[in-house]
Amino acid sequence: MNRVKTWVLIAALGGLFVVVGELIFGGAKGLLIGLLIGLGFNLAMYWFSDRIAVATTRSKPVTEQEYPQLYATVRELTAARGMPMPRVYVSEMAQPNAFATGRSPHHAVVAVTKGLLSVVDERELRGVLAHELSHVANRDILIGSIAAGIAMSITFVARMAFWFGGGDSRNNPLGPIGLLLAWILAPIAAGLIQLAVSRSREYQADESGAYLSHDPEALANALRKLESASRQVPAPAAVGPSEAHLFIVNPLAGRRQQFGSMFQTHPPTAARIARLDEIAAKLH
Repeated sequence: MNRVKTWVLIAALGGLFVVVGELIFGGAKGLLIGLLIGLGFNLAMYWFSDRIAVATTRSKPVTEQEYPQLYATVRELTAARGMPMPRVYVSEMAQPNAFATGRSPHHAVVAVTKGLLSVVDERELRGVLAHELSHVANRDILIGSIAAGIAMSITFVARMAFWFGGGDSRNNPLGPIGLLLAWILAPIAAGLIQLAVSRSREYQADESGAYLSHDPEALANALRKLESASRQVPAPAAVGPSEAHLFIVNPLAGRRQQFGSMFQTHPPTAARIARLDEIAAKLH
């Protein structure tokens, strides 16, 4: 169901893209401009996602001699999943967290923060790594890049139309009202759908990781610890909203007041734990 929901949301973004092009430019011209912009953003985010994430989190590659248990766990899980061994990084962040990125399983990075290594036990670390490796196996960077590229192109086209003119409003079935609606509402709708895609992929990584590790309770325990710590220990200023979706829990939870769940990159932790409890009941 998570996979179906993800692609339904991607289709909704595509539909919104068509509507925006029609409202602003009266058809093909708007679609072509938006498509080119979206493809450019999409390609950049997809190709350079690992470098961006590593740089903003101050992560460094580590050797097996430095972190033997970390390497052993990653190697065990990747072998079980039939994946190539990713590059292993450790971030200087004091906030307990972890992320995975890279354009494919053959170009993947799995990173944990020093804060994470200080608060979780070996079993919980294994659950976290199973979750992150599932993001890689499920091609979530590609899916997220597609969603982000379409959403950004919608926003860019709407803003460009406002500042530079959006074609002949006589060809627009709603006239100036259509242009105004596209300028104000389309970027909001695109952003909300993109966030929904992110939450869907987190649920999917939880599920895939639980079955990979055969230990959903360990991931649930780790999420409890990380949820509490993310509100008490802030992430570095360099980590912004555009990187938040990469982490296992929202690193910005303590930076600003939280709004409704539809405005979040991650599902509520309580809901994630409840789903993991259901999987644990099935496995036992």
